[in-house]
Amino acid sequence: QVKLVESGGGLVQPGGSLRLSCATSRLVLDYYAIGWFRQAPGKEHEGVSCINSRVGDTHYTDSVKGRFTISRDYAKNTVYLQMNNLKPEDTAVYYCATNYDCSDYGSETWGSWGQGTQVTVSS
Repeated sequence: QVKLVESGGGLVQPGGSLRLSCATSRLVLDYYAIGWFRQAPGKEHEGVSCINSRVGDTHYTDSVKGRFTISRDYAKNTVYLQMNNLKPEDTAVYYCATNYDCSDYGSETWGSWGQGTQVTVSS
């Protein structure tokens, strides 16, 4: 059974940084793409970033390009989302999930969703 556990959320001022973690297993890191999603109150679920270690692929949605960086650490079996220059509109619950690739954030094949971690950007 694939399991993902998010952590690292919190309250930060605009312009600040946070690093989110998505802990999983080595098998998942090797064979699945892992995506970060977010959902803010009253807004639709949004794909933020994705990493597919099998093909060396990373992807970012336009609103976070240049500010967020996705990476993986095989020693800790964890995917990170480093978020810099945070803005109030980044406020949301952030989730990680698995899929076969990073081609479609809207695909129904995303699964093994974690419990989410709250990110609040406010002064």
